[in-house]
Amino acid sequence: MISPQALNEADRRAVAAWAADCAERVVHMFESEAPADRRPRDAIERARGFARGERGAADEIRQRFVAVRAAQAATSPAAVSAAEAAAQAAAVAHMGAHALGAAAYAAKAAGLAAHDDPAAVGDEVCWQLEHMTVRVRSALRLLPLLGENSSGPLGPGLFTSGILASIIRDIQTDVNGPGG
Repeated sequence: MISPQALNEADRRAVAAWAADCAERVVHMFESEAPADRRPRDAIERARGFARGERGAADEIRQRFVAVRAAQAATSPAAVSAAEAAAQAAAVAHMGAHALGAAAYAAKAAGLAAHDDPAAVGDEVCWQLEHMTVRVRSALRLLPLLGENSSGPLGPGLFTSGILASIIRDIQTDVNGPGG
């Protein structure tokens, strides 16, 4: 059985573009630390290529861990989160729920980089919500709420606690709310 977190290919392509936008806003945090390492930037470009229909899901599934390895090589928490945002954007080809991971890691990176600004995470989430198309909102509404389905990234584990969970819940509340 296919996970409800997967989304159909057309919806994954729609949310991949948004996830790439989210990751691109913070990738400079990784690049300032490792200017010669293109893995996160390449992951964002692959996500965009998938969104445009230029890349297939199978190709992306094979390459989705490349940016994760870049995150493991980063040293600052903001750079790690920025690389993770790119990795999550690339993973949307595999499962649509990774778009929420890309957004959450991007917002986390923004907050870590602006540790003296308590509004940084919220400001980034506001930008993300404002830059969702109707199609992206519709696709994200199809996803189960965080923690309600165990067959994907929104199940138990990485995203169900801490700041990532808080960010994803905020996004899902907005998307699924009365005005969503």
